[in-house]
Amino acid sequence: MRQRQRRTGGGRSSAFVPRQISVKLAIPLVGEISGVWEPDEAERDAAWELYVELATRISVVELKEDEGLLREALSSLYTVFGTTRDILRRYGPAVAPRVPAGQVTFGALAVTVLNLCVRPLLSKWHPLLAAHENLRSEHVDPVSHERRWDRAAELRKEIEAVRRVMLALADALNEVAGVGDLIAVRLPVQSSDADGSTRTVTAGPDQGEGARD
Repeated sequence: MRQRQRRTGGGRSSAFVPRQISVKLAIPLVGEISGVWEPDEAERDAAWELYVELATRISVVELKEDEGLLREALSSLYTVFGTTRDILRRYGPAVAPRVPAGQVTFGALAVTVLNLCVRPLLSKWHPLLAAHENLRSEHVDPVSHERRWDRAAELRKEIEAVRRVMLALADALNEVAGVGDLIAVRLPVQSSDADGSTRTVTAGPDQGEGARD
């Protein structure tokens, strides 16, 4: 069983965090990157900030067929760049220390995912999608126009591959931060039907309602 230690500072002093975790990320067209992460306090706090960013972005939500907009998914991934750069600048060298071979750091993981996974997707598909968007007639709504694109399915497939990497990174960040899962969480919500009856539904990041009790 992995040893865990109690956080002693900050607003989440009751959280238990790991002394070290094993990280594996399968980067499309690159291969698997892996290593042992032994985070210090600065890395745990940085991990929490980036985890919150990922947990509240549609970039980690499955983009099912005929749901959502490809443009929104790309834009969501693009904003992760700015947030990650800001976190790295604010925490400085403390989150990217020199470590022995076989170990990873917050900085190394974050930059690797951005440069080898997210950047190639955006560099390839942003101009292609923009070119298709520029062909839209004023009489056609953006959603219909996007879904008529003959490369839409191809882009969705690549977005899904990147999403899986982002989820794997989020899982590592979540474990290091020692917090509850904010991505897969399902909370019961009371909902009223048109006839006035009340039912319990389940709300989550990719599901608005669950089955009737």
